[in-house]
Amino acid sequence: MKSGEIHIIGGGLAGCEAAWQILKRGHRVHLFEMKPKKYSPAHKMESLAELVCSNSLKTNHPDSAPGMLKEEMRKLNSLILSVADQTAVPAGSALAVDREQFSQGVQTCLLRQKNFTLSRMEITELVKTDSLTIIATGPLTSDLLAQAINEKLGGDSLYFYDAIAPIVYADSIDMTKVFWASRYDKGEADYLNCPFTEDQYKQFREELLKGEKVAAKAFEDFRYFEGCLPIEVLAARGENTLAFGPMKPVGLRDPRTGIMPYAVVQLRRENKSGALFNLVGFQTKLTWPAQEKIFRMIPGLENVQFARMGSIHRNTYLHSPSLLHHSLQLKTDPRIFFAGQITGVEGYMESTAMGLLAGLNVASVLEEKTFPPPPATTAMGALSAYITSPESAKNFQPMNINFGILEPLSLKKMKKKEKHLAYGKRAATEFNQWMKYLNINS
Repeated sequence: MKSGEIHIIGGGLAGCEAAWQILKRGHRVHLFEMKPKKYSPAHKMESLAELVCSNSLKTNHPDSAPGMLKEEMRKLNSLILSVADQTAVPAGSALAVDREQFSQGVQTCLLRQKNFTLSRMEITELVKTDSLTIIATGPLTSDLLAQAINEKLGGDSLYFYDAIAPIVYADSIDMTKVFWASRYDKGEADYLNCPFTEDQYKQFREELLKGEKVAAKAFEDFRYFEGCLPIEVLAARGENTLAFGPMKPVGLRDPRTGIMPYAVVQLRRENKSGALFNLVGFQTKLTWPAQEKIFRMIPGLENVQFARMGSIHRNTYLHSPSLLHHSLQLKTDPRIFFAGQITGVEGYMESTAMGLLAGLNVASVLEEKTFPPPPATTAMGALSAYITSPESAKNFQPMNINFGILEPLSLKKMKKKEKHLAYGKRAATEFNQWMKYLNINS
């Protein structure tokens, strides 16, 4: 067994959850948090586990993907969810919290633990020590630490700018209005193409120009890269900029008519099962309601369901599929673990879940035990697999929990509600079996 205390860098949701899981298994934790000596542009409170954006942790419904994730985390005695339940405010079916009470509650629980040490200081380099270290510094990792991490990893493995296109569920696409093809028939017909007439294209562009945009936060300075401009910015550059850019129809003839459309939107498989499709080149600053309205104007997507909305924001995250083992350990240095949003997950609960798994993995190393990840049929297991699987490496971008990243169900046709219930039932059964196998008590 390794000796000494565990170092955790970052006192956000993931860092606090990782600390709790390690402490509850009898090990010592030293947590480093730079507040209040230094704040990121988004943080305002001195206490740990600060919620910097919404105070909502999404739905509690167990037949939803976010609800499934919460249920699994509750079974593992998540500190973050326990305090969230205690500090909840009325929010319908969603779990929303009093952010000050929540933050204070998490901090108080940790400070009461006898094996817990909290140091208020900025870490600017990776300490050269035999102690196991969890880096859980989130999407606004300080510049000096980000530089140190980048030097440790080498190459272009750390990203600071996040341009995300929407992802939709395959079974909500109207396949009668789209066609499979690759440009100039090169290779396999790997793209779904949504064809536009000239009138449809012009109307679509007008709506893009009029659509409500997300205002920049105080800590954001939108300096777009030419290679990943928001779709609405491109639309504003000229009437046919989109038709000669991401919506270029050249080399794509509709096999049903033999005609090349005026413009196309291409959809690319997001995962091996083909349950999810990405709108190629459609990163955007449109608000979510505007995205739902405008992108449903795309032929074939009139009734589409979104697994993830598009966005562009400051985000620090790893290219985790090439860097991390399923244990969230760095492949090149097993003393270092990563947790939270920096691993490439999106959302409060997703970040917390990766902190929870990092904590359990560290504890297993200390206790010289094997610790297989949860099955990919579960919410936690699917997230873990997404950020560490080689299949995610090619087009890796941050992801939140959704049914599309779970191992697919049987090919039997199901209605949406029936399918979600089936996912939830399977996940609960296999998560319980996994806990029983590892002798984890809920």
